[in-house]
Amino acid sequence: MRLDKFLKVSRIIKRRTIANQACDQGRVKINGRVAKAAAEVKAGDVLEIQFGDRVMRYQILQVVESPSKEQVSELYKVI
Repeated sequence: MRLDKFLKVSRIIKRRTIANQACDQGRVKINGRVAKAAAEVKAGDVLEIQFGDRVMRYQILQVVESPSKEQVSELYKVI
């Protein structure tokens, strides 16, 4: 799944266009490397997202195309 789509369906970032902009600005990393919006993510990857002056780290547990509200909490883990 594309990085920008995963950020949206997992509800880490509310809109795909905002996720796309964050990637274009170099604020999103996959496994320590700056990632473009079209980069593919898979289970086991570690995401680092810079929100202002704060950096959040997430480990992807599973990738689901259209998760329900209950499934969203099972997609990633904050580390």
